[in-house]
Amino acid sequence: MADAYSILVVDDNQVNLKLIEKVLSKEGYVALLASNGPDARRIAAQEHPDLILLDIEMPGEDGFEVIKKLKNDAATVIIPVLFLTGVSDVDVKLKGFELGAVDYIVKPFHPQEVLARVRIHLKLSIATNSLVQNQARKLRQVTQAQNAMLPRPEDFPDAGFSVFYRPLEEAGGDFYDILNISNQITGYFLADSSGHDIGTSYITASVKALLAQNCNLVYSPIESMRMINDVLVEILSREKYLTACYMHLNRGTRIMTLVNAGHPPVIYMPKGKKPFLIKGQGDILGMFADATFGIKKIAVNEGDRFFIYSDGLVESTKKKISWVAGVKGLLYILGEVGKMKLSDVPSKLISRLFNGEPIPEDDIVFLCIEV
Repeated sequence: MADAYSILVVDDNQVNLKLIEKVLSKEGYVALLASNGPDARRIAAQEHPDLILLDIEMPGEDGFEVIKKLKNDAATVIIPVLFLTGVSDVDVKLKGFELGAVDYIVKPFHPQEVLARVRIHLKLSIATNSLVQNQARKLRQVTQAQNAMLPRPEDFPDAGFSVFYRPLEEAGGDFYDILNISNQITGYFLADSSGHDIGTSYITASVKALLAQNCNLVYSPIESMRMINDVLVEILSREKYLTACYMHLNRGTRIMTLVNAGHPPVIYMPKGKKPFLIKGQGDILGMFADATFGIKKIAVNEGDRFFIYSDGLVESTKKKISWVAGVKGLLYILGEVGKMKLSDVPSKLISRLFNGEPIPEDDIVFLCIEV
């Protein structure tokens, strides 16, 4: 017999708790109960419920504070949250959706509405998991690693990028991709996979396929990376993983969204100004099923530039320098060459950075993007 779905109900009103518990139990669900935020977060982390029904108006930690902490905890980030509220104000609902809620149930609630919404969101969760499993099965059918074609600037004239790419071996562990999401939106992805064996070409081809499937107008940038991570966790061996940076540029709204997955910080150079680091913490791709990623949104202007790179650009086996010193050197040189013609920046930077010294024995990717 299949395990019953468990639903965590969080409400400081004991009458509401008992009522919802009774409604859920009659339908065969396991109801977990909490009357405050700290207890709810503890139970969620320990029991991993399939769904959370969360009251907004509670003493101490209110529902908004609770969901913030749930979404910042790797153990609970993927659990769908439905808010329970006696407030029907649109701004309140929008705030909840922005924090990660999937739906609202307005008090006083009808038992049949509660059950209907629970069923809907359990079905959506099942469908998402099925999609991940289906994509994973398709990618397992790839029996021979292949080097995917890397996009060239002339192939994407409206994307506004230039690149330096040099793999250490034929099957490089570093790679990049450009995604033409719409006539206003472009995605830029750069990753560094562990190892340099032939299996890395399999990872490259797999990730490029996943990018094409999941980076679109339906999913937000952070949702795209979560979907890709879920599949990679299924298909990669334990010793394989990727660090990655995904940048989503909407030229219509002039917003650049950065998602960091354990990758070196992006360098941002506003037009006419000095370059600086945009730091963002995040888990690596393909290792943790409940990974969380750093995300930042930046208002940009025409002519602004971003630079993303693999760690081989600042780590040298010939000159023993620290990571911090390497990044400082990179920033200094970009302050001089970063304003040059976009197509010239990569070669000029490599020339200045290594200054006649042998290029490090590592994969190197340096991607320049102009708004």
